[in-house]
Amino acid sequence: MYELYLQREEERDAEVTWEDQQRINQFSRLNVRLENLEDEYKGQKTEKEYLDDLATEIELIDEEELVPYKIGDAFIMLSLEQAQARVERDKAAIDSHVDELDSQISGITTEMDELKRALYAKFGQAINLEKS
Repeated sequence: MYELYLQREEERDAEVTWEDQQRINQFSRLNVRLENLEDEYKGQKTEKEYLDDLATEIELIDEEELVPYKIGDAFIMLSLEQAQARVERDKAAIDSHVDELDSQISGITTEMDELKRALYAKFGQAINLEKS
């Protein structure tokens, strides 16, 4: 019991050095970056679902009909083949971007875990690095 009390006293009395503050700041920056990447990842996944739905809908259209395809804020009329090719190209671009985001998220998570270990080793329960 006395050891637990001493350990808690040491955690409260742990001095924050310049290096510790740099680690805390780096963790905070990485956390913000991670949240932004996760939001972008979710958005790209949603966009991919929309394109999958669009590909299914395009298959039901007659070959002679022109297909309105949204580019930016405008719609252009494309032939069925052009629309299908564009959908496939857009899906491939999103898949590539999602893979890149996944890689970045993984790298940031690894770096954050290392910082967490170092900071919790020094400060124990006196610091909270978990998402709320």
